[in-house]
Formats: sequence, structure tokens, C-alpha cells
Amino acid sequence: MPRLPTPLTLPDHGHEHNEHNDNTTSDHTTRDNGVRDAASGATGQRPRPGALRRWLRGETATAWAFVSPSVLIILGLSVIPVAWSLLLSFQADDLVTPSRWVGLGNYHALVQDPHFSQAVRNTLLYTALYVPLSIGLGLLLALVLNQRIRLVGVYRTLMFVPFVISATAQGVLFSFILDPEFGAANSVLHKLGISSQGFLSDPGQSLLILVAISLWSGTGFCVVVTLAALQDVSPSLIEAARLDGAGRWHLLRHVILPALTPVIVFLLLWQTINALQVFDLVYVTTKGGPLGSTTVIVYFIWEQAFKNFTAGYGAAAAYALALALLLIAAVPRVTRAVRSRRENHRLEGAAR
Repeated sequence: MPRLPTPLTLPDHGHEHNEHNDNTTSDHTTRDNGVRDAASGATGQRPRPGALRRWLRGETATAWAFVSPSVLIILGLSVIPVAWSLLLSFQADDLVTPSRWVGLGNYHALVQDPHFSQAVRNTLLYTALYVPLSIGLGLLLALVLNQRIRLVGVYRTLMFVPFVISATAQGVLFSFILDPEFGAANSVLHKLGISSQGFLSDPGQSLLILVAISLWSGTGFCVVVTLAALQDVSPSLIEAARLDGAGRWHLLRHVILPALTPVIVFLLLWQTINALQVFDLVYVTTKGGPLGSTTVIVYFIWEQAFKNFTAGYGAAAAYALALALLLIAAVPRVTRAVRSRRENHRLEGAAR
């Protein structure tokens, strides 16, 4: 029996239309869900409270893992020693036997101690000589090195090299050079027909010699800072002053120095703090001698704490120095605040 052909059937348009609607609806639903998810992500929709809490804990743990080494170093080397030394300054402590509370007794003893008074005088004299001389020489050398001269880069480098050398190396070097018996300095003076000098072993010369050594090393820093500030002065301002007939002195006084005022204030503060804290040069060269002529405050603190084993007394001297440094650092801010108030009052009076 012959095989009948397969009958042709027309597609059901209603069913196909339903399937198309279902697919379209599912596509729209998926697209809407994606849009909602994207919108929720774009608007920063908060996660659930439990997930947020776990995320914050993880972030906090990670942050503390990175910060904790620095925190431990700061606490161990700065905060704890400062607090402990402050407590120690109110005690009589020799670092061996149990300490005894004396209150302000250490500070009263400092006022009556002639050795501390001598250390304060030596420190103030050293500061009064070193700070203005270093800034003045730095300004003078910076003005010279700001000119167009041959090999100026070499000269600038040579001026800064002594500042890089440590104070310990400087002390050892000049101890050999200035030795009263075998030093090169007395050999040169002998050839010039000048009698030998005591230098660091002479009570009348030792502090001045330390100032000279400090100038040899510390002036380079002032030169570099002042030279950088000089190169920032507007050339057009200088040219305008020259066209108006200003000479070198008037140019320096009325144009250059006003432009360098912030840098000079910074150097004044910086050099003063360094001068009040001088220790290593004194320790290497003279150890406070001869006859206490070079005993400065920091060396006095070290001597009381680690040589005489009166740690509480040394801590009190250290906090007296810290108070002095704090007052010095506060002077520019107070001056600036007073000046700004005066300017504000003047402007208000002019506006009225």
C-alpha cells in the first residue's frame, strides 16, 4: 500500500503569539531586574546589616594591620618616654634604687644650682653668636652664589658639603686640627710668628671655637635655603627697581629682604632650636670643659642623668628646656595673630 504523504499543518498563530509574549515578558523582566541591580549599585544601596558589619570588621582589621607598626613605634619611642620622663621629673631617682616622690623639689633645685645657671648662660651665648652669624653669612654667600659666575655649581656643592658631615665627625676632625701640642692649627700659627693657642683647652676660647666649628657646618644649610628663596624673587621686580634708579643697597633693603622675610623667620626659628639642643659636638670635643666653659643645657641633662645618676633632676632640666623651646616656637604664631588682628581692626576702621 503506497505511503501517504505527511499532511501539511499551519502554525498556530495564537500559540506562537503566546510564546512570543512569554519570551518578551521574560526578557523585559530580566532587563528590568538588571536595570534595578545597576541602579541599586549606582545609588550605593546599602547591603544587609550583617554583611555591612562583617565588611567593616574586615576593613578595620586590615587598617590596623597596616597602622599598628607605626603606632607602636610612636608610642614606644615618643609618647611613653615623654610621659615617663615627666613623671620622673617629680621624683628622686638614681635608676637603681626605688624612686621617691619629691614634687617640685627638682625644679626648685634647678633654680638654685650654679652649674645649671652656667649651662644656661653658655647655651644663650652660643645661640646669640651662632644664629645671627649663620644667617648673615648664609645670606651673604647666597647673594654671591646667585650671580652668574664660572663653576658656580661646584661652589654651591662645596658650601653644602660640611652640613652633610655629622657633628661627631666634625668634632673628631677639629680635635686633631686644634690640638694644643700636635695640631695643625698651632703649626701654622708658629710659622706665622704667632704664639700657640689653647683653643678647646682654653676656657676663654673653647666656646668661641665651638661656635666657629658650628658655623663651618651649619652655614651651608642657610646658604641653600636662602639661595632657593633668592631664585624665586621676580626678575621683573628687580628690573623695575633698577630702572627707577635703585642701587645695590636700596635693592637689597627694599626689594630682596622683604621677599626673603618668611625664609629668614624660618631660619631664625630653625637655627635657634638647633643651637639650644647642641650636644654631640660638645660631647666629642670638650665634654663640657674646661672648667664648665662649654657645658650647655643638653650636656648638663646628660651629665645629671647618666653620669651623676640623678635621673629625676636631669628630667626636670629637660622639661625646663622643652618649655623654653615651646615658648620660642609659639612666638611667631602669637606675633602673626597679633598682626592679623591689628590689620583687621585697621580695615574695619577704614570701612567705617
